[in-house]
Amino acid sequence: MPRLVADVEACQGYGNCITGASDVFDIDDDGVVVLLKEKVPESDRARVEEAARSCPVSALSVED
Repeated sequence: MPRLVADVEACQGYGNCITGASDVFDIDDDGVVVLLKEKVPESDRARVEEAARSCPVSALSVED
């Protein structure tokens, strides 16, 4: 099952990831990404990868 990785140091709180996968990503009160899930089903992989790629500072990735 694919695993999500977030670089919270790089995150700038743009929130683009939430637009594509609000069930997986959120932003905390400090404006930093929060992973609501650490792993995603293969069936959701494409959607979650697209949301991760939408991050303008490349703070998110999906790994095998």
